[in-house]
Amino acid sequence: MQSLALIENWPVPTAAAAVVRADGTVVGSHGPTSHRFPLASVTKPLAAYAVLVAYEEGAVELDEPAGPEGSTVRHLLAHSSGLAADEYRVTAPPGTRRIYSNAGFEALGDHVAKATDIPFGEYVRQAVFEPLGMTSTTLDGSPARAAVSTVDDLVRFAAELQAPRLLDPRTVLEAMTVVHPGLGGILPGYGRQKNNDWGLGLEIRDGKSPHWTGGSSSPRTFGHFGVSGTFLWVDPDAEAACVALSDRDFGPWAIEAWPPFTDAVLAELRTG
Repeated sequence: MQSLALIENWPVPTAAAAVVRADGTVVGSHGPTSHRFPLASVTKPLAAYAVLVAYEEGAVELDEPAGPEGSTVRHLLAHSSGLAADEYRVTAPPGTRRIYSNAGFEALGDHVAKATDIPFGEYVRQAVFEPLGMTSTTLDGSPARAAVSTVDDLVRFAAELQAPRLLDPRTVLEAMTVVHPGLGGILPGYGRQKNNDWGLGLEIRDGKSPHWTGGSSSPRTFGHFGVSGTFLWVDPDAEAACVALSDRDFGPWAIEAWPPFTDAVLAELRTG
């Protein structure tokens, strides 16, 4: 795909990208796709997927208590537990505000580790990385931001999101459906959104503006971006997903570069 070559214009030392279909076919790639990059918050969808595996295995329930009083596993996954961004401090009653919370995902990791008697990083390896053949991916530290991976590995995960093998497709459909609709909140890097919609560990584009995906991305697009200069989106209408990893922290350069990149990818998918 010629559009992927646009990453050469990004003001970053190293970048790699790929587009993958639901059947695992890599439509195109560019850059060092085997290079390991810190994922930052692109860790969260991987951690959330492991939580959903634990749910299907019966180790946890989505509506069981977890985190602060009144909160559940579902609240933590959907950033609606009321926990502050980076500390275990309650700032709102559960279900009333969308507060993007690293602390919430760390609480999730602790909850699943206690429920399974397996350290969370090891549980993610056994539940997600190993079955998908993600041999270059590790999670050693915070479930919110500590994973390291490659484009080659993440396209496997992106294919799984489109055509689940590890989870019941109905569970993944629930994960990509808005939890607690209508909650406002701040989307990191992009300001306050009247409807800051999230599913279970997945950000849902809907009508957000501004946004890190493209102007032509469908409202059903879901995924995540990371402050380390990384993103993964799945656009069900385009029947494709895109992974892009870099080694320059998110900033004005990404706000300027990512949407036209995504629009170019989608345009090429439509015509190619």
